Amino acid sequence: MELLEQAQGRDTKMVRALEHLSYEDRLRELGLFSLEKRRVQGDLRAAFQYLKGTYRKAGEGLFIRECSERTRGNGFKLKEGRFRLDIRKKFFTVRVVRHWNRLPREVVDAPSLEVFKARLDGALDNVV
Repeated sequence: MELLEQAQGRDTKMVRALEHLSYEDRLRELGLFSLEKRRVQGDLRAAFQYLKGTYRKAGEGLFIRECSERTRGNGFKLKEGRFRLDIRKKFFTVRVVRHWNRLPREVVDAPSLEVFKARLDGALDNVV
């Protein structure tokens, strides 16, 4: 658990009625995501904007679409790159692809960012 996650864990224990619950249960009761989930959520929102919205021009070539007729799930899969260096696994484009490809079709096909955000929150309860 990283330092920020530890701080969030300590802070959620301060709520008297929830102090006996596990960290995950306290977050669920408070309607919060873990910091890891919030990072994935932010990454996926930015990816949506790059792929379909606001940053389409700036994001050209940022992601490579998977060309396959046999994709299950969302139908808008992204291609995962292969790297020899472990440091590249931390790059934004690499972090996002795995989570994006797991999203259901109704999330990826959202007509706007606001709809995407709402659908993404529901999907992240099950994905991450």
